[in-house]
Amino acid sequence: MPVELVDTTRFNLEAEAERVSGLVDDFFSRLLDPPPDSRARLYEAMRHAAIGGGKKLRPLLSVAASRLFGIDEERAVRVGTAIEAIHVYSLIHDDLPCMDNDDLRRGKPTVHKAFGEAEAVLAGDSLHALAFEILAHPATHEDPHVRSDLVFELARAAGPSGMAGGQMMDLVAEGQALDIPAITRLQQLKTGALIEYSVEAACIMVRLAEPARTPYRGFARNIGLAFQIADDLIDHSGDEADLLRAIARFAIERDH
Repeated sequence: MPVELVDTTRFNLEAEAERVSGLVDDFFSRLLDPPPDSRARLYEAMRHAAIGGGKKLRPLLSVAASRLFGIDEERAVRVGTAIEAIHVYSLIHDDLPCMDNDDLRRGKPTVHKAFGEAEAVLAGDSLHALAFEILAHPATHEDPHVRSDLVFELARAAGPSGMAGGQMMDLVAEGQALDIPAITRLQQLKTGALIEYSVEAACIMVRLAEPARTPYRGFARNIGLAFQIADDLIDHSGDEADLLRAIARFAIERDH
């Protein structure tokens, strides 16, 4: 596909990203309605982190991949929201003073700045648990074996074999000069694992066997690499509007 064609569809892509982001925010809003007791501050901290802002790339991929297989969009949004809950929990913890010690996230104060460090830890822990609660619910899929597989693969993508392991590699690598294979491996775990799962989840929901998922995982891996390259460039240029277009262009060119 010519790059020019990708550019002409950018507004549709951005509109779809905004639509999916709204669906995810609506679902979070319903799930995180603060209770009338002393847990209310915890719920408010979770809402602060999860609702509004962010690119919502992972839910966007979940919805797009689900559409390929004719999966009901409500189910796809549930899966995408679960993945986003894991992503947001990781951001809350990454922002803490013991990690990156950031003051701002998505254009507003980080959770530990707005609510306190203890509240931030609990908000992250709660979003982590919420992700698996969503996937294990029968509304996500009627087949318990499918739900179990969804939970298993997300746990693997989020843990030491995926995102958390990549974050550890990043901490150890701080101040070191890494070669291209080492950087690629780090990013495949830290950022790419959840992105890869975002596409593989649709394959799980239609009960594709493990070998049949390979090309979908490969495509998602390319998207993850494109995302990290584009995100790093945007950190320097400050132009977030180009991110989705850069990802689409890179993924399509790699696929051809």
